[in-house]
Amino acid sequence: MYVIVEIAGQQFKAEKGRKLYVHRLAGEEGSSVSFDKVLLTDNDGQVTVGTPVVKDASVNAKILRHLKDDKVIVFKKKRRKGYQVQNGHRQYLTQILIEDIIA
Repeated sequence: MYVIVEIAGQQFKAEKGRKLYVHRLAGEEGSSVSFDKVLLTDNDGQVTVGTPVVKDASVNAKILRHLKDDKVIVFKKKRRKGYQVQNGHRQYLTQILIEDIIA
């Protein structure tokens, strides 16, 4: 069984026991969080699509750790003008473990 759930504005395919990296969530490491914006459920081929969300469906997860993603280099240049700018960015992420799917 899997579901498509919206977490922090992004859609993820969630299955029981799967680890996901999502945008930073408020909460301490080891605490539980629940997501109720389930957009689609698939239970062994029986698909339920929400309008816009599936009623009485939710996903329970546990926050494993907070971390930062790999560095992304942003380089800007304009030819023949002597303009060069280089910046780096590291996105804050949260690793969660899907514990239970209620559908």
